[in-house]
Amino acid sequence: MTVLVRSETVTDAQLPDWVIPPPGGFTADDLDHFPDLPAHTELLDGSLVFVSPQTSFHTLMMSLLEAALRKSAPADLRIRREMSVVLSKKQRLEPDISVIRATADLGHDVTAYQATDVVLAIEVVSRDSQIRDRERKPQIYARAGIPYFWRIEQEDAPTAYIHTLERHVGAYTTIEVRRGLFNVDVPFPIEIDLNDINKL
Repeated sequence: MTVLVRSETVTDAQLPDWVIPPPGGFTADDLDHFPDLPAHTELLDGSLVFVSPQTSFHTLMMSLLEAALRKSAPADLRIRREMSVVLSKKQRLEPDISVIRATADLGHDVTAYQATDVVLAIEVVSRDSQIRDRERKPQIYARAGIPYFWRIEQEDAPTAYIHTLERHVGAYTTIEVRRGLFNVDVPFPIEIDLNDINKL
């Protein structure tokens, strides 16, 4: 058997034992117990997802969003960058930015938050994550009850797709598509100029 990891084909003999999934796939708890797990590994539908190196746009946009959110967030919320969120037994994703309830901030040894702790999940789309970020992750976040989801795309200009959860159908609806400077009132009032990425 061969496994494709970071675009390199390797054989079983080169793989650590934990890479081979057990019957039924991995669970969210498994990620805390694998030795030498690559940074930012996610669990999607019971399978491990290894990420490619980040682009400059991805890194800078995360920094821009994190700073703007921290500046505006009320005292009962916290901003977290690239932290795991347990959404179900078979889903443990890592939003690029999460807004969590302050009550979920249980100290420096926390490795994951629960979906019920998350108010907003943000994904900055990369080439290798387009389908996951545009289709599968919003489905999972919505089913887990996360109230708001933002998707940031590198188009002709940086673009934010702002989604809110329709609880009666368990899916997001797009409430705004914004380029450059935009203001939103949820989950709290905030103003962000996505074009400021060019100043970083």
